[in-house]
Amino acid sequence: MSNTSNEVYVRPVRPEDSPVLNRICLLTGNAGQSAEHLHKYGELIGLVYAEPYAHLPATFGFVMVDPSKGDEVVGYIIGAYDTRTYEQHTLDEWFPKVRAKYTYPPETNDGATEADKRYINILYNPPRAPQAAVDYSPAHLHIDILPEYQRQGWGRRLIARAVEHLRDVRGLTNLWLGLDPKNEGAKRFYQRLGFKELQGAPSGTMGLEFADF
Repeated sequence: MSNTSNEVYVRPVRPEDSPVLNRICLLTGNAGQSAEHLHKYGELIGLVYAEPYAHLPATFGFVMVDPSKGDEVVGYIIGAYDTRTYEQHTLDEWFPKVRAKYTYPPETNDGATEADKRYINILYNPPRAPQAAVDYSPAHLHIDILPEYQRQGWGRRLIARAVEHLRDVRGLTNLWLGLDPKNEGAKRFYQRLGFKELQGAPSGTMGLEFADF
């Protein structure tokens, strides 16, 4: 999709968006604000939570594009419509490739911060999504928007686009996400959209019935 005006618009994610997804993930990785100061290896958070969704099967995604900034991607919503299939592809194809740059155990990487060590450990020992969440829905998502584009209604619009895709293309009726339990602002935002805490899942796991959106 192209846009002849300077208004921000939404289009499907592309593999070539991978570097900017990584960057946005870092710039929003500390409860919606920049996590740059927490990392020496700033690419790590995006290697776990952003880039694979632009490359692997069983995924979906949409990005916000700002024509006034040379069609710069300024936000995204990405996820998997089949979480367990996606996880298997990360184990088989993604993590073995990207972790080759880092040594294990994590503390053997020069200058690694505590946050770096946590993500390097994930690259070598990827966690599985909570079974209670997958029982609720096979679909999960992540959403990140650069700070200067937040609080303008884009979060709702991106989630609406994801809901439309998962409902109309994948035949699903709900989805889930995980958020930092300390991010009270994000929790309130999701609650306003109809998300509810999932019983039996870790704190910060929230589900959305599309009928409630």
